[in-house]
Amino acid sequence: MTIRIIADSASDLPKEFFTNEKVDLIPLKVLFGETEYEDMVTIDSSKVYDAMREGQVVKTSQASPVFMKELFTQVAKKQETAVYVAFSSELSGTYQTAVLMQKEVMEEYPELDLTIIDSKCASLGYGLVVKKAAELANGGRSKEDLLASIEYDITHMEHVFTVDNLDYLARGGRVSKASAFVGGLLNIKPLLHMEDGKLIPLEKIRGRKKVLRRMVEVMRERNGFNSEAQRIGISHGDDLATAQALKEMIMEACDCKDFTITSIGSAVGAHAGPGTIALFFLNGKKA
Repeated sequence: MTIRIIADSASDLPKEFFTNEKVDLIPLKVLFGETEYEDMVTIDSSKVYDAMREGQVVKTSQASPVFMKELFTQVAKKQETAVYVAFSSELSGTYQTAVLMQKEVMEEYPELDLTIIDSKCASLGYGLVVKKAAELANGGRSKEDLLASIEYDITHMEHVFTVDNLDYLARGGRVSKASAFVGGLLNIKPLLHMEDGKLIPLEKIRGRKKVLRRMVEVMRERNGFNSEAQRIGISHGDDLATAQALKEMIMEACDCKDFTITSIGSAVGAHAGPGTIALFFLNGKKA
């Protein structure tokens, strides 16, 4: 029996991944102008980035509870086993809503076999966890093996990223408006990472090239070069050229060959902005 994998659009995996790997997509919501969109379904990130460059305020919200309940009910009716790996609960209410919808469905279908996991990850770091889970599920692995793999990847997944314009983080309250103004004048690029699902500032670096070099250094320091089999994710805010440049820098520094490069989707990109570059890899820490 193949285990059904569910993920949401904050995983920043391409739409064709969900179709090809038979992974159910739960879209988060995107709002700008007077219209609400479903991320990856009725809008793609390029339109969001264009709107942001034009000065429009783009907002996001969690996935539809109704959509979730219908999907979970379908799993119950078909008597399937499903695992929903969700966007970090520190960055969205989607995980909490999913847990509530699971409880509602179980009132009518107490035999519902659904495991909901808080990934504590975002963007392609979250996506790499989902990608591995889908491979194992489609390969017929047991639920126990699948959950163990997901837990390992969540525990070891590193997120290291920088933004091109601090103004977008300032709008979301991640940095002060004063810091964003001064940072813009001095060409300061923040380096951030994730701790227990939260975005945490790491360093401030002057200049785009220097911050990219520092990202590679951080990967080395966190034992990200520990294996040729290392899976590396690079996501970008409508800046493929810089993402490719970062890949080349990493390839010069290590023997890693397995790269996934994707655009940062609307749910994450609306807060980070155009020009964001993010690096994801598994560290070499012991469990």
